Amino acid sequence: MDPLLIVLAGGAMLALSIGAGYALGWANRAFHVETDPRIEAVLAALPGANCGGCGFVGCASYAEAVVTAGAAPDKCPVGGASCAEAVARIVGVDLKPSWPQRPVVHCRATYEQRLGRGDYRGEATCAAANLVAGVQGCTYGCLGFGDCKAACAFDAIRIVSGLATIDYEKCTGCGACARVCPRNIITMVPFKRDRMLVVGCSNKDMGRDVKAVCTIGCIGCKACQKASSLFKVENNVPTINYDEYDPDHMEAALLAVEKCPMKGLIFVGRPPRSDASAPGGAEQPIMADFKTTVDDSEWQG
Repeated sequence: MDPLLIVLAGGAMLALSIGAGYALGWANRAFHVETDPRIEAVLAALPGANCGGCGFVGCASYAEAVVTAGAAPDKCPVGGASCAEAVARIVGVDLKPSWPQRPVVHCRATYEQRLGRGDYRGEATCAAANLVAGVQGCTYGCLGFGDCKAACAFDAIRIVSGLATIDYEKCTGCGACARVCPRNIITMVPFKRDRMLVVGCSNKDMGRDVKAVCTIGCIGCKACQKASSLFKVENNVPTINYDEYDPDHMEAALLAVEKCPMKGLIFVGRPPRSDASAPGGAEQPIMADFKTTVDDSEWQG
């Protein structure tokens, strides 16, 4: 081969390499987007669970939103208070006191307490069973196939006699269980104490119809509402205004618990502790939003 051709080819390749290097260098300068170093700092402070409990796709999205969009620094349920404090320091904002959110299953009926149960032989998931008529008489109650358990990354849910049961010692409040429940009977509640008063039913039917499908369902008698302003009965089922919930002044609420004929107002949470104390701060009103697919879909049967 002609040595001159080899030299020319080598020179051409060298020139192309140099030209490409300059072009890439120019592009890097021209299209460079400055990244706020606080984003990486916030991301490092987060636990990296990527559970979505903060309302964002993952920890990276949340970190960017905190720095660039002013998202609250205390949205990570897994990291808890220490994580929120660290994130607040990084972005230089004051951390507003808040309450940890924990899920509540608004159903307490086990298999034995449910009437009109059918012989379901389909896919053993709540999502599938919820589309079939006759699985059980109550179209609002827990189906018990464990979609919430499968969604929980922290092993905080067990299915006991067909009822989803939350282990609050393990629960981080990520909200995954609430998002997958097809009947939307799991809601996130602000825990102002280790144990909170909640409504143990979500059936919106009239009392007579409730008794036909469940032995312990709420009959919508409004005894709780008459006893305490904390309760409001809507669509035959009570809700609790957690904005007004004061753990230190529960006299009227406890009277409502006593007067409930179906004993459907219950305390859930961690086992009682003598040193339990309320954190400071305030919380926005959170009203339980009971909903089932019977409300927005055509029910079969």
